[in-house]
Amino acid sequence: MRKIDELLEEYGLSHQNATNKFIHWICVPAIFFSITGLVYSIPAQLLATYLPFLGSFANWATVVLIAILIYYVTLSPPLALGMFLFSAVCLALANLLDLLAPVPLWAISLMVFVVAWIFQFYGHKIEGKKPSFLKDVQFLLIGPAWLMHFIYKKLGLAY
Repeated sequence: MRKIDELLEEYGLSHQNATNKFIHWICVPAIFFSITGLVYSIPAQLLATYLPFLGSFANWATVVLIAILIYYVTLSPPLALGMFLFSAVCLALANLLDLLAPVPLWAISLMVFVVAWIFQFYGHKIEGKKPSFLKDVQFLLIGPAWLMHFIYKKLGLAY
């Protein structure tokens, strides 16, 4: 069995309850976005100096997401493509909010992060099982991939 299949199966063991799954469909992407927004908010003046090839994309969120996408590629290149597209949407939304929102991006992201985690823990209370990441921090990255693999299955795509 491939490592990605083992990780998705293990993650799925603590996500059987329909309410918990529903909460995860909303909160996992929200948490992913909120972390992207928080990291995007870190000033990047030095980053642009050391990584000039990033051009206008020189921000910490881009660098962190590249590292995360490399991890996904090691697990499943097709799944990494879906995560790349989702990551690009998160970056674009962070950029848009950073430019247009009347509230700082970090404040919006922090609020989304806190509220989403409250709901996540509530979902796990309903489930009666602890979140997977308490066993292995790697599962913080498997959650988004777990949702993406359902999208791939629905579309009939191999992951």
